Amino acid sequence: MRFSRVKEKMRQGKPAMVVTCHFADPAVYEMTSLMGFDGIWIDLEHRAVGEHMAANLMRAARVGVSDIIARPAKGEYMRMSRLLEVGAQGIMYPRCETAEEAAEVVRWAKFAPMGERGVDGANADANFGSVSMPDYLRLANEHTLLIIQLESQSALQNAEAIACVPGVDCLMLGPGDLSVLSGIPFQFDHPIIQGAYETISAAAKKAGKWWGTVSGSPEHTRKLMDLGALFICHNADILILKRGLEAIQSSYSALGFTYENRLAENASRIGKQA
Repeated sequence: MRFSRVKEKMRQGKPAMVVTCHFADPAVYEMTSLMGFDGIWIDLEHRAVGEHMAANLMRAARVGVSDIIARPAKGEYMRMSRLLEVGAQGIMYPRCETAEEAAEVVRWAKFAPMGERGVDGANADANFGSVSMPDYLRLANEHTLLIIQLESQSALQNAEAIACVPGVDCLMLGPGDLSVLSGIPFQFDHPIIQGAYETISAAAKKAGKWWGTVSGSPEHTRKLMDLGALFICHNADILILKRGLEAIQSSYSALGFTYENRLAENASRIGKQA
């Protein structure tokens, strides 16, 4: 098994940078990991990525240093253990509402005595049976990173209780879902979102846990770090590619090149009907 780089950095009080990879191309994971990012967030909640594909992407990432932070969908407890077995260093669990639900995540992601995760051993996480199983079980419990996402008002009300659950390492605010569920879709400067940062920061600090969220800029990240955030998720490959293509179109339009940009056309049409 590979110990979590993200978890070790946060243990040292250092911030960890995680990027999102949506493209199901092993080369993207290989390049990102070789470039030294602390972690790669692979999203099985919103993307059409199955366990077999996820395993191949994780294999590509192992040539470098990046953790794989895998997010299953809410309630996919059995999938969590499979993702860990094929090599994920961390689990990001979405839409957690209560301390009881967080404890269920721990139960499925940790071996006894901390939890009830099933034991295999003939997998990447256990070095394909080449390590002492008692050592593996102990070290997997110690080094696997569990991130619990809080994405609703009820979750925020339970933030302190969730943070106190043994085995939970890190709280993560999901500002997108929180904004939609709160009736302020994607108004990230709204007092509700700003208050959520403070609520989660206080809950994490009180319980001696870490916390973090997504961030769009160094300036925003600095504000989050001032509140104690160490787990920072910034950008995604699909957005990076889109911005790069837009930059090409912008710079070459002056030379007379034209483009039938269906994305821009659809966005304009939707904007007129909003």
